[in-house]
Amino acid sequence: MDFLSALRISGSGLSAERTRVNVATSNLANAESTRGPDGQPYRRLDPVFSPVPLEAGNPDSPAAVEVTQIKPDEGPGKRMYLPSHPDADSQGFVTLPDVNPIHEVVNLMSASRSYEANATAVDTLKTMAARALDITR
Repeated sequence: MDFLSALRISGSGLSAERTRVNVATSNLANAESTRGPDGQPYRRLDPVFSPVPLEAGNPDSPAAVEVTQIKPDEGPGKRMYLPSHPDADSQGFVTLPDVNPIHEVVNLMSASRSYEANATAVDTLKTMAARALDITR
């Protein structure tokens, strides 16, 4: 694998993990949002990653990663009995997003570590390129 391919793979990983962090923080921030712009409760979001071969038409080539979509959770949400809440239905139940804060924090930690690993790979590639240039002097 050449230098630019390795850099492209690590760069795509950085971008994908940044999206993953943004989605997880959005989920945490809206964990108790009972009404969004559409009038419905917030739906938990998940990024969907897909491989992208560096050489088109060659499935054996190294692959980068891209976020192909950010998919909303299709679950029904959590219903809580809160009759005094302004968004309570006629029976006194409020529908909250199905966001598990522990799950989102674990996603944040995992994405952060993956981001750091890709950043370290980019730094290593830069060091290798600088040393290669030093050899030619």
